Amino acid sequence: MAMRHIRLHGKRNPINACAIFFLLLPSGMIFLFTHHQKISYFFRPLWDKPPPPFIHLPHFYAENLSMDHICHLHGWSVLSKPRRVFDAIIFSHELDLLEIRWRELFSYVTKFVILESNTTFTGIPKPLFFSLNRAVFAFAEGKIEHSVFPGRIRAPGSHKDPFELESEHRVALNDLLHHAGISDGDLLIMSDTDEIPSPNTIKLLQWCDGAPSVLHLELKHYMYSFEFPVDYSSWRATAHIYNWRTRYRHSRQSNIILSDAGWHCSFCFRHLRDFVFKMTAYSHADRVRRRDFLDHERIQKAICRGDDLFDMLPEEYTFKELIKKMGPIPASASAVNLPSYLIENADKYKFLLPGGCIREPE
Repeated sequence: MAMRHIRLHGKRNPINACAIFFLLLPSGMIFLFTHHQKISYFFRPLWDKPPPPFIHLPHFYAENLSMDHICHLHGWSVLSKPRRVFDAIIFSHELDLLEIRWRELFSYVTKFVILESNTTFTGIPKPLFFSLNRAVFAFAEGKIEHSVFPGRIRAPGSHKDPFELESEHRVALNDLLHHAGISDGDLLIMSDTDEIPSPNTIKLLQWCDGAPSVLHLELKHYMYSFEFPVDYSSWRATAHIYNWRTRYRHSRQSNIILSDAGWHCSFCFRHLRDFVFKMTAYSHADRVRRRDFLDHERIQKAICRGDDLFDMLPEEYTFKELIKKMGPIPASASAVNLPSYLIENADKYKFLLPGGCIREPE
């Protein structure tokens, strides 16, 4: 009887296994659908290769040194007069960072060239934030070259690639630079509003002769505020000695990068509504996979914890770096070597400094 019992039990095993399989299959499919992006990013070291490494130029700077001395430290010579400097950006709605950027660089920049649009890169109508707040920037009025690019509103159900519209903006910015009077030999800074070169970087490149004609700028990367330093991975900002072939781009244009050349503060907004706007408006808006990603309470918690807004894994090419950067960004209590205008106006910008993670809802 015991043997018969065992034999009968054994015959039922395949049926049980099939039942368990079909019960788990829907759960597995839901898990894969929900977390496919995380799974893909986790295995990125297996399916993707890193770009060629940059050649890092050492960056020398100390207060009270002559430009002749600083230029020679870099192996360059000093010019008889500084180059004119054109700072060119495509503007969305980062009003606080724009003011910090322009105040910080005002003494060195000849023209602030700014292009904005009445739609986002994803085709969503938006206010002309700079035009509506231009009075805030009255201190720089004589240096501003501003234009509006007529965007395209996305039709319902359209899957237009946002990078196409972004590319059209960059072509329009080339035209605006010509209108601003840029000419051969001028120094042109190409970067997003939140990619801020340091004043000593601008001064170095406008006074020294011998720097590469196209140079990427290594920026210290921060998330949400200067309380959460990430790393030195920001490289898209560039400095160009302008010539007739120069075109405004935000991609790799050289193998040479100047070390420690400024700051990149991503998602560094005063209001929670601005986080929601950027999450739905910029070229990576497809990362908003669920509506609760846009919940103000969830966003606030992520800011104060240093969590990823999109619940994504780090974009790394080795398992070592990926695992090292998984989890919240460690908070820093240091506010040293930040933009001087930010520190001078710490009360106004306390949300960008250590201990100021709470944001205003409106």
